[in-house]
Amino acid sequence: MEESGNKFGRREILKGLATVPVLGFFAYGWYRRQRYDSYLKKSIYQEVNLDAENPVVLRKVSKEKQIRLGIIGTGSRGRALLKGAGFLQAEIIDQWIEDASENSNDKRYEEYLDQEDLNVVLNGVCDIYDVNVEKGLNAGANVDRLPSAGVKGTRAKRYRTYQELIAADDIDAVIIATPDHWHGPMTIEAAKAGKHVYCEKPLTWTVGETYEVRKVIKENEIVFQLGHQNRQTDSYFKAQKAFEEGVLGKVNLVEVTTNRNNPIGAWVYPIDEEANENNIDWEQFIGPAPWHDFSLERFFRWRCWWDYSTGLSGDLFTHEYDAMNQILNLGIPHSAASSGGIYYYKDGRTVPDVLHQVFEYPDIDLTLMYSATLASEKDRGKIIMGHDGYMEVGNNLKIYADRGSTRYKEKIEEGVINPDIPIFSFTPGMDHVDAITSPTEAYFAGRGLLYTYRGGKRVDTTHLHIKDWLDCIRGGGEPSCGIDAAFEEAMTAHMGTIAYLEKRKVFWDKENEQII
Repeated sequence: MEESGNKFGRREILKGLATVPVLGFFAYGWYRRQRYDSYLKKSIYQEVNLDAENPVVLRKVSKEKQIRLGIIGTGSRGRALLKGAGFLQAEIIDQWIEDASENSNDKRYEEYLDQEDLNVVLNGVCDIYDVNVEKGLNAGANVDRLPSAGVKGTRAKRYRTYQELIAADDIDAVIIATPDHWHGPMTIEAAKAGKHVYCEKPLTWTVGETYEVRKVIKENEIVFQLGHQNRQTDSYFKAQKAFEEGVLGKVNLVEVTTNRNNPIGAWVYPIDEEANENNIDWEQFIGPAPWHDFSLERFFRWRCWWDYSTGLSGDLFTHEYDAMNQILNLGIPHSAASSGGIYYYKDGRTVPDVLHQVFEYPDIDLTLMYSATLASEKDRGKIIMGHDGYMEVGNNLKIYADRGSTRYKEKIEEGVINPDIPIFSFTPGMDHVDAITSPTEAYFAGRGLLYTYRGGKRVDTTHLHIKDWLDCIRGGGEPSCGIDAAFEEAMTAHMGTIAYLEKRKVFWDKENEQII
C-alpha cells in the first residue's frame, strides 16, 4: 500500500520485525493499521481545517487595581458566584478538606485554591433572608483560606436594601443573583449609579424593562455581563470555529432541549426549616410583583409562578439559545410559536413543565427548535444540522458527515469518512483532537467533561466568566455576554413566552425593535 507522501514496504517492515518471529506478522498488521489511521486523520484534518489545539481566550489585563464588590442575593446561585469570585463559606472549606483527606481523588478544594486571584474584595452583602445573609458574610470573611487576596480579617457590611448597597461609596461593581422579577430594576438602579453589573440570566422579567436596561447601561458606559457562564466552555469555541469554517455546509435546522426528571430540576426546592416571617423581608421579595400573602413555598420555589419567574423560556431555554447565539450568531428571530402546558407537576404552579418552541430565521433560512420536559431525563442534547454535516454540542463536541453531503461525497465513497463515526471530536482538557477512524477511538472521544480547562488546569466556568467581566472593567473592551447579546437573549425568550401565553405566533419588527 502506498500513502500520500509516504511509502512503507512489506519487506522493510518485516526485516525490522524479524526478532519477534511469532508475533511479527501480528505486529506488522497492527503497525500497518496505525499508519493508515494516521493517514486518514491527517486527511480529515485537512478537510475540516480544524486544529488540535485547546482554544484559550485570554485578555492581558493588569490586576493591580483592586475591585470592590457588592452582591445582591446570596442564595445558592449567589454563593456559587461568590465562589467564582474567590469567596467560600468556612463550613464548605472544612468539609472539602475532610473529604479530600478521605478520598485522594476529591480535588474540589485543591482546584478551588488553584483559581486565579482576581484581586477583589467583598464589601457589601444584601439579601432579604437572614440565613442567606450570614452565609454570604461568612464567605467574605474567610479570605485567609481563599484564592482571593481580599483584606484579611475584614467582614463585608450587611445592607438591608439593595438601594443602600448600590449607593455605597466603597462598592465599584455589583453582582445580582435574585429572582427574575428583580433583575431589571436592580440593574437599572446600579447602572444609573455608575456601578458595573454582573447579572444572572435572564436579563429581564418584562419586555418594557428590557429597553430601559439597555438604554441606561449604554448611557452610563458601565461594564455589564449577563450570567451565561457557558460562554467560557472550550467546546463552544471549537464549535463556533467549525461553523465559521463551513464544516457543516449550510445550516438550516437547530434543535436544543432541556430534560429533567426530579423535583429539584422542576424547581421544587427544599424549604428551610428555620425560615419564617421574622427572618424574611416579604415586602421586599414581592417588589414589582402582584401582592400575595406570605408563603414559604413561593419564596423558595418562586420559579414556579409567572408572578416572579420567566418560566422554562426565560430560565432554561435562555441557556440553550445563548449557546447557539454564541456559535451561530443568530440574533433575534423573525417569529416565535409555542405550545405546552402543566402536564406533570399539578402543584399549583402557573408556568408550564412541558414546552415546545419554534423560532424562525427566514433571512438566513434557519429554524431553531426548543423542546423541554421536567418529567424525563432522556438526553437529547444540542444538535446543529447542515447539508454536509451535523454537530452534537455539549461539554464535548462531535461532528459527523451527512450521508447526503456534497462536500464529503468523495471521501464517503472512498471509505475515508464513515457517516456513523464522528469525523471530528473535541473534549476540553485533552491535549489533542481526534479525527476518529475506529470504534475504540469513538468510545474515548465520547467522554464528556463538566468543566473547562485553562493552562492545563480544570477551571470553573463561573470563575472564568466573572474574570472576563472584571478584566473588562480594568482594561476596557466588551465582555463575552455584554448588553447587546443580553438584549437579544431577553427579546427572544419574551417572544417565546408571549407566544405561549397568548396562544399565537408572534413576530419581531426589526426596524422598530418591537414584538408584534
